[in-house]
Amino acid sequence: MMITVIRHADVYSPEPLGRRDIALAGGQILAMAPRLELTTSMPVVEVDGSDAMACPGFIDPLVHITGGGGEGGFHTRTPAMSLTEATLAGVSTVVGALGTDATSRTLPDLLAKCYALRHLGLGCFIYTGGYQVPVKTLLTDITDDILLLDPCIGVGEVAIADHRSSHPSPHELIRLASQARNGGMLSGKSGVVLLHLGDDPNGLRWLHQHVSDSQLPLHQFYPTHVNRTTGVFEAAQWYARQGGWVDITTSTTPELLQQGEVGAAEALARLLQAGADPQRITFSSDGNASLPSFDEQGRCNGLQVGRVSSLHHSVVEAIQQYGLPTERVLACVTRNPAQVLGLTDRGRLAPGQRADLLLLDQTSLAVRDLWCGGRAMVRDSDALVHEPF
Repeated sequence: MMITVIRHADVYSPEPLGRRDIALAGGQILAMAPRLELTTSMPVVEVDGSDAMACPGFIDPLVHITGGGGEGGFHTRTPAMSLTEATLAGVSTVVGALGTDATSRTLPDLLAKCYALRHLGLGCFIYTGGYQVPVKTLLTDITDDILLLDPCIGVGEVAIADHRSSHPSPHELIRLASQARNGGMLSGKSGVVLLHLGDDPNGLRWLHQHVSDSQLPLHQFYPTHVNRTTGVFEAAQWYARQGGWVDITTSTTPELLQQGEVGAAEALARLLQAGADPQRITFSSDGNASLPSFDEQGRCNGLQVGRVSSLHHSVVEAIQQYGLPTERVLACVTRNPAQVLGLTDRGRLAPGQRADLLLLDQTSLAVRDLWCGGRAMVRDSDALVHEPF
């Protein structure tokens, strides 16, 4: 075993801790202190962090790791995510999902891709199901998938308030969430329900009303794309003040912004200003998803691809252009997603946590070095680990 020591980095846990040395060994954070003196016979690699900010590796709660899309026909199916699309963006953990297409994109392929990324060193989990209800599963039902499949932590991305959804009834959605909750309780996982929000601004109020009428806690539901239109975002500000989780999508296009989508950094600033709980806000990239635009008749008239790198870009924009507190912004891609996803071993820098550690350039916030589970994945902005093909 080897010990890696990062010296004199400006540490954000994501809370600011000042200058610290950080020792990594055995896949975990071994120790943190203003000055670490190690007496050991094991080999030690030292990394100068004096010009860097150290924080937990980013957690991306929604990536279409096997690709997605197809709203414009078979030729518009988007490509699968490569390992370096995540690591070069500072992402140490992704959660894979199916989207609109759960026919030519399948759960067995999603699970296989998850195992491949894990083998290469990246943290990876999956959601069972997809847009449509009843959802497709790998085993008998949602409970079995979450309970018996280690990488499966919840169900999603289930679509509501969208013309591509199956328009689930309140009873169907509550039943689905109950299965996820039971699977989560029995396996020690979150059993979260990731909800894809469409353009209908009434979706979140509809959700809140029917969850309130059930025995389920609001935090079981995890709505994403809350910034997709002005109307949806206004509803998201109200929903967040009720105590619900809200996930801001960082991938966008100039066309979508022109049509009323709210940029991720701006959305975070406005949510905080509106009184949303800063510990219940997350960013996700929606990486490798299709980003379609539709005309007034609902026909696809353009399509681009979501990028995992947008997660890092939005973090930088929120800090440098919007002047938001660094710890508040970093929490949206570290501690907060770890909490909602039930990933208790990551999302914070502390002894005993998984050694997912990111060094950002102190001035530009560019990704410099990344460790995933203690394995060096990026050094001096160059990827050290690649897929074999």
